[in-house]
Amino acid sequence: MKKKLVLIGAGSVSFTKGLITDLLNRKPGGHDWTIALCDIDGKVLDGTMRFVKKMVAAKGLDLEVVSSTDRCDLLPGADYVVSTIGVGGRRAWEQDVLIPRKYGVFQPVGDTSMPGGISRAMRMIPAMLAIAIDIKKLAPDARFFNYSNPMAVICRALDKANIFPVTGLCHGSFGIEQYIAKLMGYELDRFTTFAAGINHCTFFYDFRYNGTDVKDEIRARIEKEYRKIHDSNIIDRLHGDSKNVESTLGEPFAWSFFLKYGAFPGPGDRHITEFFTEYFPGGAYYGKKLGIDAYSFEDTIEQGDRHHKEIMELGFSPNPLPDGFFEHEGGEYEQLIAIIDSIELDSRNIYYMNVPNHGAIPNLPHWAVIEMPAAATSGGIMPLYCDNFPDELAAMTNRFLACVELTADAALKGDRKLMEEAIITGGYINDIEAVRKMTDELLITHNEYLQQF
Repeated sequence: MKKKLVLIGAGSVSFTKGLITDLLNRKPGGHDWTIALCDIDGKVLDGTMRFVKKMVAAKGLDLEVVSSTDRCDLLPGADYVVSTIGVGGRRAWEQDVLIPRKYGVFQPVGDTSMPGGISRAMRMIPAMLAIAIDIKKLAPDARFFNYSNPMAVICRALDKANIFPVTGLCHGSFGIEQYIAKLMGYELDRFTTFAAGINHCTFFYDFRYNGTDVKDEIRARIEKEYRKIHDSNIIDRLHGDSKNVESTLGEPFAWSFFLKYGAFPGPGDRHITEFFTEYFPGGAYYGKKLGIDAYSFEDTIEQGDRHHKEIMELGFSPNPLPDGFFEHEGGEYEQLIAIIDSIELDSRNIYYMNVPNHGAIPNLPHWAVIEMPAAATSGGIMPLYCDNFPDELAAMTNRFLACVELTADAALKGDRKLMEEAIITGGYINDIEAVRKMTDELLITHNEYLQQF
């Protein structure tokens, strides 16, 4: 039996490379597969198609690869649809971060929360609604996975619109399990966690090794190492090389949170500082400034531009793939093929996914989209019931959910007042007039993508 996976946003070349590598290494469900690549940029799609065909040829496998700039050409017969789109690309993303900086708002990422994430949602949600409409019409039996940010807001907006169900995936929580296991010297396949929250602020509060609760063991290690952080001024070493943040203990705020509340907020400081902004006035972060010399935003953009250029050059080059091209690199694509395999074989393996709560966590709203453990089954994605989520963590999550709800409504309705209210509710800036000016500037800058306003 042949199955079909449609990747919308194939120009996200790092994701596409990782996904195809995993697919070539492990044909999910034991099926033959057709991979359909879609991107609205024809030149980028051509380069992507070329390097994917090189990958397939290098492996000597019979994998069908097709492409189109129009997703409607590709959706019929799809079994799985995956979105990695970024409306406006890195150039629009830059403005989501640089415009708020004028108003004293410093964001290390700017794709999930804070004014940058809110601005991004205004562009992303109409595009995602249009994709959902096309899937419902052309591939009604497909399963729809989203990797695009802001994850919680997009998934919540699509759930409210009630067009087609979507499951959000992100490698951040899986990455935290790897990080803590490595830190503690645990074998990853024997280490398990339980976590819940909003994507990019998910609270890990249960830790098991060989089935035994090891939270106290982790706490003892961290209490010892945390003193070293402040005794040896490790922050300077941490952010002197932003590419190697996790080479030491790292994540000083996340670990201080763990010592206070017994929970590690993943995926670490780069993202969670955008939720707990009250701790970092003016972007101040352990003697550094967020987005500047701590988790430099400009470095992130430059690295993305450079990597995209390298992959495009590789695609258009007549030369074969270089040695080591198929070596595993962590990235957003991680676990997608394993999840599809679990669905196809009904293995019921458990992964962190972003799904509507619907009572799975009783002290969080029924309607909220929550990142939590869920089983990938042939009958659908099944969240695990969890009645021990700590109330103090639920209270924090509910605070963040208020901003998610306002942002989703602002994007769905094209309501600038609700957009302003989302920024105010997040507590990122308390000057109401500055919020109005910043909102105006963001909306004017991104006007071509905001037909709903």
